[in-house]
Amino acid sequence: MAPVSARPRKNQPVTESIAPAQVVLSPVLTGADRLSLLDARPAEEFPRDVAAALELGVVLGARGALPGSGETRALWEALASIASHDLGAARAIEPHLDALAILDQAPSGELPPIAGTVGCTWGVFAAEGSPEPLRARAGESGSPWSISGIKPWCSLADRLDAALVTVTLDTGARALFAVDLRQSGIITDNSAWQARGLTEIPSGPVRFADVLGYPVGEPGWYLTRPGFSWGGIGVAACWFGGAVGLARTLFAALQRREPDPIALMHLGAIDEVLQSARRALAEAAYLVDNGDAEGAEGRLLAKRVRATVARACEVVAERVGHSLGPAPLAQDADHAKRVADLQLYVRQHHAERDEASLGGALVRAGSAPW
Repeated sequence: MAPVSARPRKNQPVTESIAPAQVVLSPVLTGADRLSLLDARPAEEFPRDVAAALELGVVLGARGALPGSGETRALWEALASIASHDLGAARAIEPHLDALAILDQAPSGELPPIAGTVGCTWGVFAAEGSPEPLRARAGESGSPWSISGIKPWCSLADRLDAALVTVTLDTGARALFAVDLRQSGIITDNSAWQARGLTEIPSGPVRFADVLGYPVGEPGWYLTRPGFSWGGIGVAACWFGGAVGLARTLFAALQRREPDPIALMHLGAIDEVLQSARRALAEAAYLVDNGDAEGAEGRLLAKRVRATVARACEVVAERVGHSLGPAPLAQDADHAKRVADLQLYVRQHHAERDEASLGGALVRAGSAPW
């Protein structure tokens, strides 16, 4: 992913070229193509707190920031650009846009009443593993269901207006419900969030006590819809943006001093993995918009792209740390936050377990893909 301002203009100070505001997935863009969703905004206009991030998320959603709509590249560029400035902001925006994409794919006539609320901020609570899993009790025909239990990993539950929540039914199928988070019966436990990264995105458990929820799609639909895989790639775009932010810190440092061969080696290795990740995201965006990333193909694509980007993030973090040493971690608040945020965020990729999942998918496909 090359920065928009990577090549200095004539008489432009070099310092302007090492802190570009946005990142792009295509190596060559015309002015009209550049980050249409973000209006090529300057660095100082990117959100740095949750409130501003959610406000921008509402704006992007209103502009139709949906994967598979022909603007997937622009959507993932926007997420990566926001993440390159602040991963916490991207972490707040990405689930909101994912929820809008899910609602957009939902069967017509099945949207919950809150889906039409202008300016509503959304989350997606789909993690499992609670000691007291959510249970849903059906109401009368056409009425909302009653949901009770504990849902883990509910990011910003006390700040959002609504969420799409998965519930495992008695049949074993996972069903999706839209829940108004402003109703009574919802108890958020932010004390469980002890993270040193993404501190502004508390993601503790939430207790639901007879909370009303509206079904979205049939049981199992949430996991089988094409957009499930696309959403996972959108998360990877955020990881990528965080890695770009770290790489820019190193690049800026090398502009201020004569780089030694070891520092140049680290910079070259960083460029290699970032370009691989950029190409993976750009190709994925094309495949999604071209209708070639659905079903098994979409799931395999998501596994590959997420693995590529996760590896790039780990390489960048390690190489930047080796090159710059402890000083920026101790004395540069933005850099220290970005490192901590990225280390936590990228752990949504389950490392060797996800690699094993990718290997299993290849074996099941029955033929070598290379």
